Amino acid sequence: MKLNILRNGSPTGLPKLLIVHGLFGSARNWGAIAKRLSDSREVLSVDLRNHGESPWSATHTYADLACDLADLIRAEGGDFDVLGHSMGGKAAMVLALSAPDLVKRLLVADIAPVGYTHSQTPLIDAMLSLDLRAIATRGQADSALASRVDDPSVRAFLLQSLDLRADPPRWRLNLHVLAQEMAQITGWPKPAGSYTGPTLFLSGARSDYMLPEHRPVIKALFPNARFSKIPKAGHWLHAEAPRAFEETLRVWFD
Repeated sequence: MKLNILRNGSPTGLPKLLIVHGLFGSARNWGAIAKRLSDSREVLSVDLRNHGESPWSATHTYADLACDLADLIRAEGGDFDVLGHSMGGKAAMVLALSAPDLVKRLLVADIAPVGYTHSQTPLIDAMLSLDLRAIATRGQADSALASRVDDPSVRAFLLQSLDLRADPPRWRLNLHVLAQEMAQITGWPKPAGSYTGPTLFLSGARSDYMLPEHRPVIKALFPNARFSKIPKAGHWLHAEAPRAFEETLRVWFD
């Protein structure tokens, strides 16, 4: 599957950087960070299948996502560093485990290679509950979504995927398939093999996605893994502490 890509910067002597977003995200969410990092290398931000402007599919497994990313890297000539956040971090891990020759350095942001019990289906139900034909502005959409989603920052994040310019308005998310595949998304496929390349597991100090008990399974799959935390940041560490996040990326990848 050919994925939609946003490019920043030009090729340099450093490997290209591929940024892989999380669930309900898109390449556009990472635009500011990608632009700043492109001062030293070419940066590609990708829309995963069933997200953004990439094609929709009837499936959404991590094997699917890793295969899509591998095809993209091969089409671009290889030689990539990879950053993945949350669902994108799991996709990046499966990519590195299944095609280690395609990944030079890996950074996994606030996710572990384990299954989680939380489900994001209530957010999908909330998005599907909106009568988009009756919505003309983002403010109206936010007010309508507020009855199901209390957190204004979560609503703002979700509404980045609402295309009000379309006729009729539409979500840039394949919500029905994402709901159908939620067990795959929150789970972990337990791929074979290991990735011995340089790997950094970066977590938010206030997040509970990366726990000490996850380290043995991480080390089994990524024997050269290192660990770091960003203080005062939660799961959305790149949005909550963008400068500290950016500085960590520069130190790790450069």
